[in-house]
Amino acid sequence: MLIIILLLYLSVTSFGYYLQVLNIRQAKRYGHIVPGEFAGSIDEGLLAKTRDYTIEQSVLGLIHSIFDDGVVILFFFGGLINIYNSWLVSLNLPFIISGTLFFLLLVYAKTLLSLPFGLYSTFRIENKYGFNTMTGKLWVSDFLKSTVLTTVVVGITSLSVFLLIKLSPHSWWFLVWLFFLLFSLFMLYISPYVIEPLFNKYTPLEDTAMERSIKDLMRKAGLAVSRVFQVDASKRSRHSNAYFTGIGKVKRIVLYDTLLNELGGDEILSVLAHEAGHWKKRHVLKRIVLIEALSFIGLYISFRIIQTVSLSSYFHIQSDTIYVKLLLLGFIWGIVSFPLTPLMSYLSRRHEKDADTFAAELTGNPEAMATSLIKLSKDNLSNLHPHPLYSAFYYSHPPVVKRVKEIRGK
Repeated sequence: MLIIILLLYLSVTSFGYYLQVLNIRQAKRYGHIVPGEFAGSIDEGLLAKTRDYTIEQSVLGLIHSIFDDGVVILFFFGGLINIYNSWLVSLNLPFIISGTLFFLLLVYAKTLLSLPFGLYSTFRIENKYGFNTMTGKLWVSDFLKSTVLTTVVVGITSLSVFLLIKLSPHSWWFLVWLFFLLFSLFMLYISPYVIEPLFNKYTPLEDTAMERSIKDLMRKAGLAVSRVFQVDASKRSRHSNAYFTGIGKVKRIVLYDTLLNELGGDEILSVLAHEAGHWKKRHVLKRIVLIEALSFIGLYISFRIIQTVSLSSYFHIQSDTIYVKLLLLGFIWGIVSFPLTPLMSYLSRRHEKDADTFAAELTGNPEAMATSLIKLSKDNLSNLHPHPLYSAFYYSHPPVVKRVKEIRGK
Protein backbone atom coordinates (compact mmCIF):
# COMPACT_ATOMS: atom_id res chain seq x y z
CA MET A 1 0.00 0.00 0.00
CA LEU A 2 2.86 2.38 0.80
CA ILE A 3 4.32 1.88 -2.68
CA ILE A 4 0.95 2.69 -4.26
CA ILE A 5 0.67 5.92 -2.26
CA LEU A 6 4.25 6.86 -3.21
CA LEU A 7 3.59 6.20 -6.90
CA LEU A 8 0.43 8.31 -6.78
CA TYR A 9 2.34 11.14 -5.11
CA LEU A 10 5.15 10.96 -7.68
CA SER A 11 2.58 10.98 -10.50
CA VAL A 12 0.89 14.11 -9.17
CA THR A 13 4.14 15.96 -8.51
CA SER A 14 5.61 14.96 -11.87
CA PHE A 15 2.57 16.29 -13.67
CA GLY A 16 2.92 19.53 -11.72
CA TYR A 17 6.56 19.82 -12.80
CA TYR A 18 5.50 19.13 -16.39
CA LEU A 19 3.04 22.03 -16.27
CA GLN A 20 5.66 24.35 -14.79
CA VAL A 21 8.19 23.42 -17.48
CA LEU A 22 5.55 23.99 -20.17
CA ASN A 23 4.90 27.46 -18.78
CA ILE A 24 8.61 28.34 -18.71
CA ARG A 25 9.09 27.14 -22.29
CA GLN A 26 6.02 29.13 -23.37
CA ALA A 27 7.53 32.30 -21.91
CA LYS A 28 10.85 31.67 -23.65
CA ARG A 29 9.19 30.93 -26.98
CA TYR A 30 6.56 33.69 -27.13
CA GLY A 31 7.73 36.21 -24.53
CA HIS A 32 9.10 38.56 -27.23
CA ILE A 33 5.74 38.86 -29.02
CA VAL A 34 3.52 41.86 -28.25
CA PRO A 35 -0.12 40.72 -27.91
CA GLY A 36 -2.51 42.67 -30.12
CA GLU A 37 -4.39 44.02 -27.09
CA PHE A 38 -1.11 45.51 -25.79
CA ALA A 39 0.03 47.05 -29.08
CA GLY A 40 1.21 50.59 -28.47
CA SER A 41 1.14 50.07 -24.70
CA ILE A 42 4.32 48.06 -24.21
CA ASP A 43 7.73 48.31 -25.86
CA GLU A 44 10.27 45.60 -26.61
CA GLY A 45 12.43 46.48 -23.62
CA LEU A 46 9.58 46.15 -21.12
CA LEU A 47 8.37 43.00 -22.84
CA ALA A 48 11.82 41.41 -22.52
CA LYS A 49 11.91 42.43 -18.85
CA THR A 50 8.48 40.86 -18.32
CA ARG A 51 9.60 37.62 -19.97
CA ASP A 52 12.81 37.41 -17.93
CA TYR A 53 10.98 38.15 -14.67
CA THR A 54 8.41 35.46 -15.43
CA ILE A 55 11.10 32.90 -16.22
CA GLU A 56 13.22 33.65 -13.14
CA GLN A 57 10.26 33.48 -10.76
CA SER A 58 8.97 30.31 -12.45
CA VAL A 59 12.35 28.56 -12.29
CA LEU A 60 12.67 29.46 -8.62
CA GLY A 61 9.15 28.13 -8.05
CA LEU A 62 10.05 24.87 -9.80
CA ILE A 63 13.22 24.42 -7.72
CA HIS A 64 11.25 25.20 -4.55
CA SER A 65 8.61 22.60 -5.50
CA ILE A 66 11.23 19.92 -6.14
CA PHE A 67 12.94 20.68 -2.81
CA ASP A 68 9.63 20.60 -0.89
CA ASP A 69 8.61 17.34 -2.52
CA GLY A 70 11.98 15.81 -1.67
CA VAL A 71 11.49 16.74 1.98
CA VAL A 72 7.94 15.33 1.92
CA ILE A 73 9.13 12.02 0.45
CA LEU A 74 11.91 11.77 3.02
CA PHE A 75 9.49 12.56 5.85
CA PHE A 76 6.56 10.33 4.91
CA PHE A 77 8.34 7.51 3.09
CA GLY A 78 11.83 7.65 4.59
CA GLY A 79 10.82 6.95 8.18
CA LEU A 80 11.19 10.46 9.61
CA ILE A 81 7.51 10.67 10.48
CA ASN A 82 7.86 7.58 12.70
CA ILE A 83 10.95 9.01 14.42
CA TYR A 84 9.25 12.36 14.97
CA ASN A 85 6.01 10.84 16.25
CA SER A 86 7.83 8.39 18.55
CA TRP A 87 9.96 11.19 20.01
CA LEU A 88 6.87 13.25 20.80
CA VAL A 89 5.14 10.26 22.40
CA SER A 90 8.23 9.65 24.55
CA LEU A 91 7.80 13.07 26.17
CA ASN A 92 4.63 11.78 27.90
CA LEU A 93 2.85 15.11 27.53
CA PRO A 94 -0.92 15.51 27.96
CA PHE A 95 -2.90 14.51 24.87
CA ILE A 96 -3.99 18.04 23.94
CA ILE A 97 -0.50 19.48 24.39
CA SER A 98 1.09 16.66 22.39
CA GLY A 99 -1.28 17.18 19.45
CA THR A 100 -0.75 20.93 19.44
CA LEU A 101 3.03 20.62 19.65
CA PHE A 102 3.00 18.00 16.88
CA PHE A 103 1.53 20.42 14.34
CA LEU A 104 3.18 23.57 15.65
CA LEU A 105 6.69 22.17 15.28
CA LEU A 106 5.90 21.00 11.74
CA VAL A 107 4.73 24.51 10.83
CA TYR A 108 7.96 25.96 12.22
CA ALA A 109 10.02 23.43 10.24
CA LYS A 110 8.20 24.24 7.00
CA THR A 111 8.70 27.97 7.59
CA LEU A 112 12.44 27.56 8.17
CA LEU A 113 12.89 25.32 5.13
CA SER A 114 11.10 27.88 2.93
CA LEU A 115 13.16 30.82 4.19
CA PRO A 116 16.02 30.63 1.64
CA PHE A 117 13.58 30.64 -1.27
CA GLY A 118 11.60 33.58 0.13
CA LEU A 119 14.76 35.56 0.80
CA TYR A 120 16.13 34.87 -2.69
CA SER A 121 12.84 35.88 -4.29
CA THR A 122 12.58 39.11 -2.30
CA PHE A 123 16.16 40.32 -2.14
CA ARG A 124 17.46 38.90 -5.42
CA ILE A 125 14.72 38.63 -8.03
CA GLU A 126 12.35 41.34 -6.77
CA ASN A 127 15.35 43.62 -6.23
CA LYS A 128 16.68 42.94 -9.71
CA TYR A 129 13.42 43.94 -11.35
CA GLY A 130 12.82 47.04 -9.23
CA PHE A 131 9.98 45.78 -7.06
CA ASN A 132 11.51 45.25 -3.64
CA THR A 133 11.61 48.21 -1.26
CA MET A 134 11.87 46.16 1.94
CA THR A 135 14.84 46.65 4.22
CA GLY A 136 16.50 43.85 6.17
CA LYS A 137 15.20 45.34 9.39
CA LEU A 138 11.62 45.37 8.11
CA TRP A 139 11.96 41.80 6.88
CA VAL A 140 13.09 40.62 10.32
CA SER A 141 10.21 42.53 11.93
CA ASP A 142 7.69 40.96 9.56
CA PHE A 143 9.15 37.50 10.13
CA LEU A 144 8.93 37.80 13.90
CA LYS A 145 5.37 39.14 13.78
CA SER A 146 4.30 36.39 11.36
CA THR A 147 5.87 33.73 13.58
CA VAL A 148 4.07 35.01 16.67
CA LEU A 149 0.79 35.27 14.73
CA THR A 150 1.23 31.74 13.35
CA THR A 151 1.95 30.42 16.82
CA VAL A 152 -1.21 32.01 18.19
CA VAL A 153 -3.48 30.85 15.37
CA VAL A 154 -2.08 27.32 15.06
CA GLY A 155 -1.97 27.05 18.85
CA ILE A 156 -5.60 28.09 19.31
CA THR A 157 -6.92 25.91 16.48
CA SER A 158 -4.89 22.84 17.45
CA LEU A 159 -5.75 23.11 21.14
CA SER A 160 -9.42 23.48 20.25
CA VAL A 161 -9.41 20.54 17.84
CA PHE A 162 -7.78 18.12 20.28
CA LEU A 163 -9.97 19.33 23.12
CA LEU A 164 -13.05 18.57 21.01
CA ILE A 165 -11.66 15.14 20.11
CA LYS A 166 -11.10 14.37 23.77
CA LEU A 167 -14.51 15.64 24.90
CA SER A 168 -16.50 14.05 22.07
CA PRO A 169 -14.67 11.03 20.59
CA HIS A 170 -17.71 9.93 18.54
CA SER A 171 -18.81 13.24 16.99
CA TRP A 172 -15.65 15.36 17.03
CA TRP A 173 -15.59 15.58 13.23
CA PHE A 174 -18.78 17.68 13.20
CA LEU A 175 -17.70 19.86 16.14
CA VAL A 176 -14.29 20.47 14.50
CA TRP A 177 -15.98 21.45 11.24
CA LEU A 178 -18.28 23.85 13.09
CA PHE A 179 -15.35 25.31 15.04
CA PHE A 180 -13.33 26.04 11.90
CA LEU A 181 -16.36 27.62 10.22
CA LEU A 182 -16.95 29.97 13.15
CA PHE A 183 -13.25 30.66 13.62
CA SER A 184 -12.83 31.57 9.94
CA LEU A 185 -15.73 34.02 10.09
CA PHE A 186 -14.31 35.48 13.30
CA MET A 187 -10.93 36.00 11.65
CA LEU A 188 -12.57 37.72 8.68
CA TYR A 189 -14.28 40.06 11.11
CA ILE A 190 -11.29 41.01 13.25
CA SER A 191 -8.58 40.93 10.57
CA PRO A 192 -9.03 44.59 9.46
CA TYR A 193 -8.66 45.79 13.05
CA VAL A 194 -6.20 43.37 14.64
CA ILE A 195 -4.06 41.54 12.07
CA GLU A 196 -3.64 43.79 9.04
CA PRO A 197 -2.48 46.84 11.05
CA LEU A 198 0.37 44.74 12.48
CA PHE A 199 2.11 44.93 9.11
CA ASN A 200 0.89 48.09 7.42
CA LYS A 201 -0.37 51.54 8.22
CA TYR A 202 -3.94 52.20 7.09
CA THR A 203 -5.06 55.79 6.74
CA PRO A 204 -8.24 57.36 5.33
CA LEU A 205 -7.99 58.06 1.62
CA GLU A 206 -6.38 61.48 1.25
CA ASP A 207 -8.19 62.30 -2.00
CA THR A 208 -11.64 63.22 -0.64
CA ALA A 209 -13.09 63.68 -4.12
CA MET A 210 -12.00 60.16 -5.05
CA GLU A 211 -13.47 58.84 -1.80
CA ARG A 212 -16.84 60.40 -2.64
CA SER A 213 -16.71 58.91 -6.13
CA ILE A 214 -15.92 55.48 -4.70
CA LYS A 215 -18.75 55.61 -2.17
CA ASP A 216 -21.17 56.84 -4.85
CA LEU A 217 -20.14 53.92 -7.05
CA MET A 218 -20.60 51.44 -4.21
CA ARG A 219 -24.06 52.85 -3.42
CA LYS A 220 -24.92 52.47 -7.09
CA ALA A 221 -23.89 48.83 -6.77
CA GLY A 222 -26.07 48.46 -3.67
CA LEU A 223 -23.14 48.03 -1.27
CA ALA A 224 -22.54 49.85 1.99
CA VAL A 225 -18.83 50.50 2.64
CA SER A 226 -17.81 51.84 6.03
CA ARG A 227 -14.45 53.33 5.11
CA VAL A 228 -12.04 53.79 2.21
CA PHE A 229 -8.39 53.43 3.19
CA GLN A 230 -5.01 53.65 1.56
CA VAL A 231 -2.18 51.42 2.75
CA ASP A 232 1.55 52.08 2.71
CA ALA A 233 2.31 49.00 0.59
CA SER A 234 5.21 50.81 -1.10
CA LYS A 235 7.41 50.32 1.97
CA ARG A 236 7.69 46.64 1.00
CA SER A 237 7.06 46.43 -2.72
CA ARG A 238 6.19 48.44 -5.82
CA HIS A 239 3.56 45.90 -6.81
CA SER A 240 0.06 47.37 -6.76
CA ASN A 241 -3.39 46.15 -5.82
CA ALA A 242 -6.76 47.02 -4.29
CA TYR A 243 -9.14 44.86 -2.29
CA PHE A 244 -12.19 44.61 -0.04
CA THR A 245 -11.57 43.44 3.51
CA GLY A 246 -13.81 42.44 6.40
CA ILE A 247 -17.42 41.26 6.31
CA GLY A 248 -20.80 42.71 7.13
CA LYS A 249 -20.76 46.19 8.64
CA VAL A 250 -16.96 46.24 8.91
CA LYS A 251 -16.48 45.78 5.16
CA ARG A 252 -14.11 48.40 3.77
CA ILE A 253 -12.05 49.21 0.70
CA VAL A 254 -8.25 49.31 0.76
CA LEU A 255 -6.13 50.86 -2.00
CA TYR A 256 -2.37 50.39 -2.30
CA ASP A 257 -0.56 53.72 -2.38
CA THR A 258 1.25 52.39 -5.45
CA LEU A 259 -2.09 51.90 -7.22
CA LEU A 260 -3.11 55.49 -6.51
CA ASN A 261 0.07 56.69 -8.22
CA GLU A 262 -0.28 54.47 -11.28
CA LEU A 263 -3.96 54.58 -12.29
CA GLY A 264 -6.30 57.40 -13.22
CA GLY A 265 -9.57 58.07 -11.41
CA ASP A 266 -11.81 56.16 -13.83
CA GLU A 267 -9.40 53.24 -13.83
CA ILE A 268 -9.38 53.05 -10.03
CA LEU A 269 -13.18 53.07 -10.03
CA SER A 270 -13.25 50.25 -12.57
CA VAL A 271 -10.92 48.12 -10.41
CA LEU A 272 -13.13 48.67 -7.37
CA ALA A 273 -16.26 48.01 -9.42
CA HIS A 274 -14.73 44.63 -10.26
CA GLU A 275 -14.25 43.90 -6.55
CA ALA A 276 -17.81 45.07 -5.89
CA GLY A 277 -18.95 42.59 -8.51
CA HIS A 278 -17.62 39.74 -6.40
CA TRP A 279 -19.72 40.87 -3.45
CA LYS A 280 -22.80 41.66 -5.51
CA LYS A 281 -22.65 38.30 -7.30
CA ARG A 282 -22.10 36.58 -3.92
CA HIS A 283 -18.87 34.99 -5.13
CA VAL A 284 -17.33 35.17 -1.65
CA LEU A 285 -20.37 33.48 -0.10
CA LYS A 286 -20.49 30.81 -2.81
CA ARG A 287 -16.82 30.04 -2.31
CA ILE A 288 -17.24 29.78 1.45
CA VAL A 289 -20.23 27.43 1.02
CA LEU A 290 -18.31 25.24 -1.43
CA ILE A 291 -15.21 25.04 0.75
CA GLU A 292 -17.23 24.34 3.87
CA ALA A 293 -19.22 21.63 2.08
CA LEU A 294 -16.00 19.94 0.97
CA SER A 295 -14.57 20.31 4.48
CA PHE A 296 -17.72 18.79 5.99
CA ILE A 297 -17.50 15.76 3.71
CA GLY A 298 -13.74 15.49 4.14
CA LEU A 299 -13.90 15.53 7.94
CA TYR A 300 -16.65 12.91 8.04
CA ILE A 301 -14.70 10.63 5.69
CA SER A 302 -11.58 11.22 7.80
CA PHE A 303 -13.48 10.23 10.93
CA ARG A 304 -14.71 7.03 9.30
CA ILE A 305 -11.25 6.14 7.99
CA ILE A 306 -9.66 6.68 11.41
CA GLN A 307 -12.28 4.38 12.91
CA THR A 308 -11.80 1.56 10.41
CA VAL A 309 -8.40 1.80 8.65
CA SER A 310 -4.95 1.37 10.17
CA LEU A 311 -3.21 4.20 8.35
CA SER A 312 -0.21 4.16 10.67
CA SER A 313 0.64 0.59 9.74
CA TYR A 314 0.85 1.55 6.05
CA PHE A 315 3.62 4.01 6.90
CA HIS A 316 5.28 1.71 9.46
CA ILE A 317 4.54 4.03 12.37
CA GLN A 318 4.96 2.40 15.76
CA SER A 319 2.84 4.72 17.95
CA ASP A 320 -0.67 5.00 16.54
CA THR A 321 -1.57 8.54 17.68
CA ILE A 322 -4.59 10.52 16.50
CA TYR A 323 -2.45 13.44 15.43
CA VAL A 324 -0.25 11.34 13.18
CA LYS A 325 -3.40 9.86 11.63
CA LEU A 326 -4.74 13.34 10.92
CA LEU A 327 -1.46 14.34 9.29
CA LEU A 328 -1.45 11.22 7.11
CA LEU A 329 -5.04 11.88 6.05
CA GLY A 330 -4.15 15.44 5.15
CA PHE A 331 -1.23 14.21 3.07
CA ILE A 332 -3.34 11.62 1.23
CA TRP A 333 -6.14 14.16 0.70
CA GLY A 334 -3.61 16.42 -1.02
CA ILE A 335 -2.95 13.64 -3.51
CA VAL A 336 -6.50 12.50 -4.23
CA SER A 337 -7.84 16.06 -4.43
CA PHE A 338 -5.37 17.12 -7.13
CA PRO A 339 -7.97 16.60 -9.89
CA LEU A 340 -10.10 19.25 -8.16
CA THR A 341 -7.40 21.86 -8.83
CA PRO A 342 -8.46 22.71 -12.41
CA LEU A 343 -12.13 22.64 -11.39
CA MET A 344 -11.61 25.13 -8.57
CA SER A 345 -9.49 27.30 -10.86
CA TYR A 346 -12.20 27.21 -13.52
CA LEU A 347 -14.88 28.28 -11.04
CA SER A 348 -12.65 31.13 -9.86
CA ARG A 349 -12.05 32.28 -13.45
CA ARG A 350 -15.80 32.27 -14.10
CA HIS A 351 -16.29 34.50 -11.09
CA GLU A 352 -13.58 36.86 -12.33
CA LYS A 353 -15.21 37.06 -15.74
CA ASP A 354 -18.59 37.81 -14.14
CA ALA A 355 -16.97 40.53 -12.01
CA ASP A 356 -15.36 42.09 -15.11
CA THR A 357 -18.74 42.18 -16.86
CA PHE A 358 -20.37 43.67 -13.76
CA ALA A 359 -17.67 46.37 -13.52
CA ALA A 360 -18.04 47.35 -17.17
CA GLU A 361 -21.83 47.65 -16.81
CA LEU A 362 -21.70 49.46 -13.46
CA THR A 363 -19.21 52.12 -14.58
CA GLY A 364 -20.41 52.30 -18.16
CA ASN A 365 -16.74 52.59 -19.08
CA PRO A 366 -15.33 49.22 -20.15
CA GLU A 367 -12.29 50.89 -21.70
CA ALA A 368 -11.19 52.15 -18.28
CA MET A 369 -11.32 48.56 -17.05
CA ALA A 370 -9.25 47.42 -20.02
CA THR A 371 -6.60 50.12 -19.62
CA SER A 372 -6.38 49.52 -15.87
CA LEU A 373 -5.60 45.85 -16.52
CA ILE A 374 -2.99 46.78 -19.11
CA LYS A 375 -1.31 49.25 -16.75
CA LEU A 376 -1.37 46.86 -13.81
CA SER A 377 0.06 44.08 -15.98
CA LYS A 378 2.86 46.32 -17.15
CA ASP A 379 3.65 47.63 -13.69
CA ASN A 380 3.62 44.14 -12.15
CA LEU A 381 5.41 42.48 -15.10
CA SER A 382 2.57 39.96 -15.40
CA ASN A 383 3.07 37.01 -17.74
CA LEU A 384 1.35 37.83 -21.03
CA HIS A 385 1.88 34.37 -22.54
CA PRO A 386 1.00 31.66 -20.00
CA HIS A 387 0.72 28.15 -21.36
CA PRO A 388 -2.98 27.27 -21.82
CA LEU A 389 -2.70 24.00 -19.87
CA TYR A 390 -0.83 25.66 -17.01
CA SER A 391 -3.32 28.50 -16.75
CA ALA A 392 -6.23 26.04 -16.95
CA PHE A 393 -4.89 24.21 -13.91
CA TYR A 394 -3.57 27.01 -11.74
CA TYR A 395 -4.85 30.45 -12.81
CA SER A 396 -7.54 31.87 -10.55
CA HIS A 397 -7.99 34.75 -13.06
CA PRO A 398 -8.28 34.48 -16.84
CA PRO A 399 -5.01 35.41 -18.58
CA VAL A 400 -4.86 39.20 -18.76
CA VAL A 401 -4.73 39.33 -22.58
CA LYS A 402 -7.95 37.30 -22.74
CA ARG A 403 -9.58 39.54 -20.11
CA VAL A 404 -8.77 42.71 -22.02
CA LYS A 405 -10.02 41.18 -25.27
CA GLU A 406 -13.34 40.11 -23.74
CA ILE A 407 -13.89 43.44 -21.97
CA ARG A 408 -13.42 45.25 -25.28
CA GLY A 409 -15.80 42.81 -26.92
CA LYS A 410 -13.36 41.58 -29.51
